[in-house]
Amino acid sequence: MLEPENLLSLQTLKCTLGCPILDRFLDGGIPCNSVTEISGESSSGKTQLCLQLLLCAQLPISQGGLASSSLYIHSEFPFPFRRLRQLSLSFLSQSDDPCDRIFVHPVQSADELLSLLDRIEIFLSNPPSSLPVKLIVIDSIAALFRSEFDNSPADLKRRSSLFFRIAGKLKSQANRFGIAVVITNQVVDLVESDGVSGLRIGNFGCLYSSGRRVCPALGVSWANCVNSRLFLSRRDEIVNGDSGGGGTRRKLQVVFAPHLPESSCEFVIVREGVFGVGL
Repeated sequence: MLEPENLLSLQTLKCTLGCPILDRFLDGGIPCNSVTEISGESSSGKTQLCLQLLLCAQLPISQGGLASSSLYIHSEFPFPFRRLRQLSLSFLSQSDDPCDRIFVHPVQSADELLSLLDRIEIFLSNPPSSLPVKLIVIDSIAALFRSEFDNSPADLKRRSSLFFRIAGKLKSQANRFGIAVVITNQVVDLVESDGVSGLRIGNFGCLYSSGRRVCPALGVSWANCVNSRLFLSRRDEIVNGDSGGGGTRRKLQVVFAPHLPESSCEFVIVREGVFGVGL
C-alpha cells in the first residue's frame, strides 16, 4: 500500500525546473497545492532558480510545465529583468514574448505583503493573461522582516502572528487555485551559543555554505509555516586541471519535504540557466 506522502506525490501536479537532473532529484519538480521555501546565502542561486521557474511554468503540462502565467512578488531591488530576458531566449521558442505572462509586484514590508495577498483573489480568479496563474514566487521573505522588528516580546509576538497569517493565506490560495508557491529565504551564521534548534527541523543536522555553518533565517516559527524547505549552498575552491584557477561548487539539498528523502544534488549556473550536474 502506498504511504500518504507517496500518494500525494503521484497526484500533485508539479512544475519542471527546466533540467531533467533537477527534476529527477525533486521527483518531478516543484509541487502545486504547496509552499516550498528555497533558502541560501546571497549569490547561491535562489533568484536564478526562481526566474527559471517563472519561464518553465508556461510550458505545456505534457512538457512538465503548468501551462500558466506567474506572479513574482519581490522585496529585493531592483527586479532582475535583464537576466529574465536572457533566460527567456534559451528556454522558450514561441512567437509571443514569455515575459508578458510574468506579472511583477514589489513589496517593502510584511504588512504590505499581507495586504497584497488579501487583494489578489480577483487577480487569481480572472488573470489578465490567457493562461491561469499557477505559480507565485516571493523573493525574499527575510528581507521583509530584516529591520522592522526587534527582539522585544511584543515585536516577536507580532512577527510570529504575521508569519502564520501570511503562510495561512498562501496555503489557502495554493489549495484553492492549485498554485505552486515558492518563497526564498536568506540564511544567518550559526554560532555555538545559538544552539541547534533551527537546524534540527528536517534531514540535515548541520548546513554549511562558503565554509560557514548557517541556518535559514526567521527561526523555527517560520520553518513551521512552509511545507518543504530546499537549501542552496556554494563553496569556492580550486578546480583540478584549471591551471590554478578557481571555481564555485553549488549544491541543492532537501532539508525537509513530505514527499522527498534526504538527498543532495550539485548544480551549475551558466548563461542558459540553472542545471544539475550528473554523477
